[in-house]
Amino acid sequence: MAEREQRKPGSFAFERVPGLRWETIGVPVAIITLAVIFSVFSPTFAQWSNLANIGRQVASTALVSWGQTMVILTAGIDLSVGSVAALVSVVSASVVKSQGSLAGVLVGILVGTLAGCINGLLVGKLRMPPFVVTLGMMSAARGTAMTYTGGVPVFGMESAFLEFVGQRSLAGIPVAAIVAFIGFFLVYVVLVRTRFGLALYAIGGSEPAAVLAGIPVTRYLIAVYTISGFMAGLAGVLLTGRMNSGQPLIGSGLELQSIAAVCIGGTSLFGGRGSIVGTAFGLLLVGMLTNGLDILGISSFIQQIIIGVVILVSVLVSLSRR
Repeated sequence: MAEREQRKPGSFAFERVPGLRWETIGVPVAIITLAVIFSVFSPTFAQWSNLANIGRQVASTALVSWGQTMVILTAGIDLSVGSVAALVSVVSASVVKSQGSLAGVLVGILVGTLAGCINGLLVGKLRMPPFVVTLGMMSAARGTAMTYTGGVPVFGMESAFLEFVGQRSLAGIPVAAIVAFIGFFLVYVVLVRTRFGLALYAIGGSEPAAVLAGIPVTRYLIAVYTISGFMAGLAGVLLTGRMNSGQPLIGSGLELQSIAAVCIGGTSLFGGRGSIVGTAFGLLLVGMLTNGLDILGISSFIQQIIIGVVILVSVLVSLSRR
């Protein structure tokens, strides 16, 4: 059962497994309601091919959202994930062209992990504000990607592996969605079943109390931002395979989409409270909403307004619960 503690000076409260709350009741009900509405107005929405397409579309955002959840649980934020994914995309595509698929994938993920580690060192070691650090990395990574390619996409990448991961399916399920689910499972186990996960909730609940409890806060902050960079690297590889090219402008808005999924899923932006399950529900809600509105021919500008309203409502609900 979920633990609920009233916060007192020098203490922290956390909840690793969601109980009967907005993200476990409200969001699933909203998802079911949307599915019914879209199915009524467009029979193609409920077809398996479209559902598989939703899974393929949200896979990259999902990977970034898993890492973003861990960061936000520590009362931090990572604004650099979209730009890091773009940098990974162009580097990975270039290496694939010269060294092959395996080298391209490994180097790309390594670049993302390194960018996350730099964020973690600045936040954890130098105690710089996460917003400022990741905002700087967002600009630096995007600028590096543009400089590396001269602003031109990297084409001519012949990689059956990346094409398989980004575009193909296994038993009707997109491979990208399978990769995202594996990432979800691993993060779920870390947050719910390990001391590392418990420490993240403690740090977000009250960092001074976490220090007094003997938690190595600096080491854990470095680790959590490194994990976020690793997830952004995986997302960049998936996007590269899906586009069959390295795109320096890819991943634009990915940071906002991941934060939206985390917020809608009920994770507190103040840290110390939330779950990866809630993030998965929030991601699914946004993905279904975007896909359904596309099918109905709703303007992308109107879609931005609707999703913005959904985010505001979810944050208001979360604040009212606090």
